[in-house]
Amino acid sequence: MDLYSEIIKGNTNALSKAITLVESTLEKDQKKSQELLSKFLSNNNNSIRIGVTGIPGVGKSTFIEKFGIVFLKKKVAVLAIDPSSEKTKGSILGDKSRMQTLSNHKNVFIRPSSNSGILGGVSNKTRDSIILCEAAGYDIIIIETVGVGQSETIVNQLVDIMLLLTITGAGDRLQCIKRGIIELAHLIIITKDDGDNKNKVKETVLDFNNTLALNAPMENRWFQKVLRCSAQENTGIDEINIIIEEYIRHVKLNNFFNVKRKKQDIYWINKIIKDELGNRRYNELREKNILQDIENKIIEEKINLYDIIQEL
Repeated sequence: MDLYSEIIKGNTNALSKAITLVESTLEKDQKKSQELLSKFLSNNNNSIRIGVTGIPGVGKSTFIEKFGIVFLKKKVAVLAIDPSSEKTKGSILGDKSRMQTLSNHKNVFIRPSSNSGILGGVSNKTRDSIILCEAAGYDIIIIETVGVGQSETIVNQLVDIMLLLTITGAGDRLQCIKRGIIELAHLIIITKDDGDNKNKVKETVLDFNNTLALNAPMENRWFQKVLRCSAQENTGIDEINIIIEEYIRHVKLNNFFNVKRKKQDIYWINKIIKDELGNRRYNELREKNILQDIENKIIEEKINLYDIIQEL
């Protein structure tokens, strides 16, 4: 199977095989995957990347199933990152089974992956998977993180907008004064707004709004918003989508959308070089001002990063 041509056609089997290839740790597979990814570097896409994070048990998968249905006129890809076992290195990868209604739709692609013990809430290969999904024509890319707490800030280097899910009584609002995942969230969403919990949800929304009112706007001049929803009663989902659309319009009007994407590219270029070559070699390149030339070659000239690493 020619993975490149099949992915361009939107073949989900080819897309799954390609993601398996980029996730492989075998050297021969790594070489093949980088050759494949290099063919997509010049692709222009209009995708929106949405990060969904929150503590375990907050209902991320249930929320994504209801949330994803809103976008079904478009092509939706869900990259769900599951925690891996330190003992067996295995992972349950149960997100797809928890999104049965969504996964049965022809316009939806759901891919669970292991985080392989990597901190930051995402897998090291999540960025490559995003590139492949965009090449396959997916308009909305939803990244569901592991859900381990404040360490999950790396996902912000992958997405255009971050949704933080929380529940009443979780104590998250006390973390607003700390640097971390709450500070990076564009939308804070209180889930399980149903039954006897409705009054508690109202109080939690009020607490968050009072705390966030003291904060300055985010760097793109966006004020964080607090919303509530119930996946069980299917309420609040449409309102969340409206705010997301408002945010995307906002950042595109002030050109922050493209600026952030470029910053993210630079972040990953530097991270991969450091991971591949080590801190000492990375610092040498930085001190000699070689890193900026490498960044320009990759971003402007679309040269494959791994070819440059081979030369170095």
